[in-house]
Amino acid sequence: MSLAIVHSRAQVGVEAPAVTVEAHLANGLPSLALVGLPETAVKESKDRVRSAILNSAFDFPPRRITLNLAPADLPKDGGRFDLAIALGILAASGQVPTTALEQLECLGELALSGAVRPVRGVLPAALAARAAGRTLVVPKANAEEASLASGLVVIAVEHLLELAAHLNGQTPIAPYQAQGLLRRTQPYPDLAEVQGQVAAKRALLVAAAGSHNLLLTGPPGTGKTLLASRLPGLLPPLDEQEALEVAAIHSVASHTPLDAWPQRPFRNPHHSASGPALVGGGSRPQPGEITLAHQGVLFLDELPEFDRKVLEVLREPLESGQIVIARARDKVRFPARFQLVAAMNPCPCGFLGDPSGRCRCGAEQIQRYRGKLSGPLLDRIDLHVTVAREATALHVPPSEGADTATGAALVARARQRQILRQGVANAFLDLPGLRQHCGLHAADQNWLESACERLGLSLRAAHRVLKVARTLADLEQAEQIARSHLAEALQYRGHAQS
Repeated sequence: MSLAIVHSRAQVGVEAPAVTVEAHLANGLPSLALVGLPETAVKESKDRVRSAILNSAFDFPPRRITLNLAPADLPKDGGRFDLAIALGILAASGQVPTTALEQLECLGELALSGAVRPVRGVLPAALAARAAGRTLVVPKANAEEASLASGLVVIAVEHLLELAAHLNGQTPIAPYQAQGLLRRTQPYPDLAEVQGQVAAKRALLVAAAGSHNLLLTGPPGTGKTLLASRLPGLLPPLDEQEALEVAAIHSVASHTPLDAWPQRPFRNPHHSASGPALVGGGSRPQPGEITLAHQGVLFLDELPEFDRKVLEVLREPLESGQIVIARARDKVRFPARFQLVAAMNPCPCGFLGDPSGRCRCGAEQIQRYRGKLSGPLLDRIDLHVTVAREATALHVPPSEGADTATGAALVARARQRQILRQGVANAFLDLPGLRQHCGLHAADQNWLESACERLGLSLRAAHRVLKVARTLADLEQAEQIARSHLAEALQYRGHAQS
């Protein structure tokens, strides 16, 4: 048969749309034409495939070969289609049975020797292949990643010859069995290692319980970074769907998923990061730091040192949980449901309000420094906490009950209440959910409205105060929001106005 069809997968953002590789052999002068909107790397596959076939002791048909990558309007890039193209040519020339390819999807780049090299974005393709009910053929280096999609039959190959022998029934390849190599969970740093800072630890617990954003303000050396790095350990473990989402994102960004899977990611970009580095972009859109922090924590240290234009792009994903990167030809959506933790100094020198009196910053300098952060951005941060300098004591025993394990148990209990009640964490409540689950007594509602007016809070900020109060009530296993919860929630917003 002079026509063969092989199934493969492209990569668009964190999705893996189906691509059909059609190979047709016709009479005429020997040539090879590749159509279907291929990018440069795909066009170069013609030469890689020819050498791989010849060096694997197969015959490269001296005929007019046409290769079509359908659908034609979907851009294709990278070397991920090499293996499918080679199989299409071998099947069309009768060296591999076409019937063996009907239930297969193939991914892999070919070396000139015929060896199969790993590619990026295998996990999204594996999840799509599982949904389609097909077997996935991948390079052996990607097999463990593909096996994260439970229930999928994975065939791991190292050479084109090996795969051809399997398809011809000469040397069958057994389905790959997961080794658990990617499950390298690491212990989280313990909250008990942070000395003092009782109020900041309380705020960290509240942030973890309701998935609220947090801003820590204080002089250098007060433990802001230490506190932020302890937040992932307080968060509930990822469920299977969330873990696969996170691993798929990291699969697209690199050749392997997370270094520690299925733990929540903790991203800490430098303040010199550009806008595309933070939100993603490029001619071929790639995920940025906010997407790599999906279902985890994005920590921005020295917040005012980031370029203001860079910080402003955070406003949309903080509300929507996704980022849309628009290009002339299409749009790519990346998930970005992250928890923001930021840290900053109170003034340029960092020592405003320090009892030592070391600060020499003028009022205009302080105003200019704080003016680097826009009001709309600060409005989207639920908890504003001052981290004061503690008395110097090098050997202080940790306070009882202030460790990560104890805090994580409290957070898990509060999160369970939220999921059973409304299906999402309190920070993600929409307006109807806010009205349904955050009701107040008439006297408390009037008190809250008056307090918000005195503090000059926007309606969005007032809603966020209500969400934080709901979280405080959940931590205490209380059905109704009390005035004490509202007062504590307002205290966290009061710092934003100073």
